[in-house]
Amino acid sequence: MRTTLWIGLGIFVVVALVVAGLTAGWALWGRQLWAAAPSYALGTGSATQDCEWESGRGPAMMPGRATPWGTPRGPACVDDAGRQLEPPGLLTIDEAHEDVKRYLASVGYDQLEVVEVMEFELNFYAIAREPDTGIGAMELLLDKGTGAVGPEMGPNMMWNARYGMRGRGTMMGGSSGRNAISDAEALAIAQRWLDANRPGVTVEEHAVPFYGYYTVHTLEDGEIEGMLSVHGTTGQVWYHTWHGAFAQMIESEDAH
Repeated sequence: MRTTLWIGLGIFVVVALVVAGLTAGWALWGRQLWAAAPSYALGTGSATQDCEWESGRGPAMMPGRATPWGTPRGPACVDDAGRQLEPPGLLTIDEAHEDVKRYLASVGYDQLEVVEVMEFELNFYAIAREPDTGIGAMELLLDKGTGAVGPEMGPNMMWNARYGMRGRGTMMGGSSGRNAISDAEALAIAQRWLDANRPGVTVEEHAVPFYGYYTVHTLEDGEIEGMLSVHGTTGQVWYHTWHGAFAQMIESEDAH
């Protein structure tokens, strides 16, 4: 009886240590990938204080679900009279483009090219591509208020066999990232899914290839309304629900 008790206690301790280790590893990984929010020198009178802003979420959590303007962090976000400071203005799409390039350089991917930046209601979205292969490397999100940049959740993390979680030596497993289905097949799969789930919405004529999947713009009345991704082997569809309404985009001349 005592032996069984000690064995059970030992198993519990091992499981607890494994869970703690995985949690810490995930937190550190996310902290490394999300660029820190900038500091803004704000204040009145003779004293100027550094005030940091964040959007109410940690580095590995879903961005864009709080306010798109950001919320103050720390007691420095008041002026000399003790009044709450207002957050900085929203980024322009050109500023977002520059922030993406700086982010890529900061994480060691300055060789990638930024081929597309899209502004949505809740965030900016960007695609970084390998210039030599023409294959998409990663999808990124930017906080519209703080300029914080990080990897998009969903397919970019879970299906990306080279730059996502699977490509970083985690336990996700999976293929080498070669898409077994063609871009035309991916578009057909995406349209069938839209017909069943979002009637009246159509796919754009081009599917962006990534390592392990495709991402496709979706259209309503001929205008971009969002996007979805199609797994490159199974054909599973993942609609991006975290952007909000589309506003505008810029893309390089050779984006397609």
